[in-house]
Amino acid sequence: MTIGVLREGDHENRVCLLPEHIPSLTKKNISVIVEAGAGKSAYTDDVQYKEAGAKIRNRNQVLNEADVLLTLSVADDDRLPEGKVLISLLNPLSNKPLVKKLAGSGITSYSLDMIPRSTRAQAVDVLSSMATVAGYKAVLVAAARLPNFFPMFMSASGTIKPSRVLILGAGVAGLQALATARKLGAVVEVFDVRSAVKEEVLSLGGKFVEVEGAVDDASAGGYAVEQTEDYKRKQGELIQQRARQSNVVITTAQIPGKTAPVLIRKETVQAMKPGSVIIDLAAGTGGNCELTKKDETVVHQGVTIIGHSNFPSTMPVDASRMLGKNMLNFLELMVDAEGKLNLDVEDEIVQKTCITRNGDIVNERIREN
Repeated sequence: MTIGVLREGDHENRVCLLPEHIPSLTKKNISVIVEAGAGKSAYTDDVQYKEAGAKIRNRNQVLNEADVLLTLSVADDDRLPEGKVLISLLNPLSNKPLVKKLAGSGITSYSLDMIPRSTRAQAVDVLSSMATVAGYKAVLVAAARLPNFFPMFMSASGTIKPSRVLILGAGVAGLQALATARKLGAVVEVFDVRSAVKEEVLSLGGKFVEVEGAVDDASAGGYAVEQTEDYKRKQGELIQQRARQSNVVITTAQIPGKTAPVLIRKETVQAMKPGSVIIDLAAGTGGNCELTKKDETVVHQGVTIIGHSNFPSTMPVDASRMLGKNMLNFLELMVDAEGKLNLDVEDEIVQKTCITRNGDIVNERIREN
């Protein structure tokens, strides 16, 4: 079997496998071919891939010679030969045209952003890995843009109070942001509709902000769910109150397959302290702030709103390291002891990540959405 690693577009610095991941595959008699320059933006050259046991090919050769293709996104002009297996991050709940294209091309596709939230699936949970990077980097960017210190300072010239950080959403990104902000000395409050995350917030040194009456759906697999209008009203009032007292707001709230809920209204931004910073990690799905613009930085009445949609790409070495390990763990579920492809359609993880097969859309969530 041959696995092909494609070079990502100019918008992406990560790569699906680094040279350090190659030996795990070649020792199982799996050939690895890498598109020339695939690791360049992750500070890895073709020589390093060759030394690790991979072969370097051009894009057309990778597309045609590989049995399994690894890429973060499928280029619009890529023509994938029928019968290929594609492992990617397809965003299939929102990207219906791509799903239909893959089905029509006879591609067996797997989307790792559909990994179920379970203990067994943690080793292949790409979303959690990348959310860890995003939460960490969000705090560093906020600290760099903020005209204040994060920690308390005591000196002969007086005492500087610590910055106050408000984090909306206590998923992986939110918890990593909390941990990082606390290490930098900030006072941190965290809001989430899921009461189950309260203990985690407190254990990391944050204060948990609660709004009564939240819908907490256990069947949602750990994700947030839509809330009632009465809850949204109370939520908005409390968030505005806390945001006005904060120097930094980091928003992370997203609902799979839906536009991100707007949690920070324009009037809330206008009530914040001049110099405050909002980092909107939901910018790629519409944003949690009403004034967010995807991949742009907006300054509104002295408040800086950063809508970067791909923070993991700004840390390509370690992000690629984590991503590659997730890819290897996923491949373990699909490859037998002799290094041959063995697609176990009964395996829960393989089943729930499979989007198209034999010319059909086979994922139930995609078909029902």
